[in-house]
Amino acid sequence: MGFNILRSTSTPLCSKPIFSTLLLSSPSTSFFPSNPVAPPTLSISASPSLQPKRRFRGGIVLMSAPGSLQKSEEEWRAILSPDQFRILRQKGTEFPGTGEYDKFFGEGVYNCAGCGTPLYRSITKFNSGCGWPAFYEGLPGAINRNPDPDGMRTEITCSACGGHLGHVFKGEGFPTPTDERHCVNSISLKFVPANSR
Repeated sequence: MGFNILRSTSTPLCSKPIFSTLLLSSPSTSFFPSNPVAPPTLSISASPSLQPKRRFRGGIVLMSAPGSLQKSEEEWRAILSPDQFRILRQKGTEFPGTGEYDKFFGEGVYNCAGCGTPLYRSITKFNSGCGWPAFYEGLPGAINRNPDPDGMRTEITCSACGGHLGHVFKGEGFPTPTDERHCVNSISLKFVPANSR
């Protein structure tokens, strides 16, 4: 018998995913054995079959397994607006300064607008002045990086559905912990306030 253990504490946020499985040695064993001399054997182990979970502000954010949300072009057209389809599926770009989240700094999580996978915590967002939302890091495992064909930039995509987010730039001198700027199209994101869970 297996149990998923999810912990929620008020401890500081960590950047590592938290996922573990509690395995009991026997299905008939309980947490309160009648024989205190022979307690149940417990083991904690990471299980690759579990979906990774992401913490934020004392809660757990679930993240889809990489590549788990593959759809046909027709299916994406049916669920996305024309602008979302152009950017997420055809690698388009919003005009600078026009996106909903460029100058927005609410507390919560930014999910992929295509599949709902959590991508960024609001505490990693900063004002870069570039005209698009800027983050200095994504949630671990949530974002793929691929060099553009011309080799000039590095594209960032949602690791679950492959949706185009924007580009990442390094070494620009911003006073952030990573010296990276994830330049993301607002239309590729859906903000979920921290108090809505």
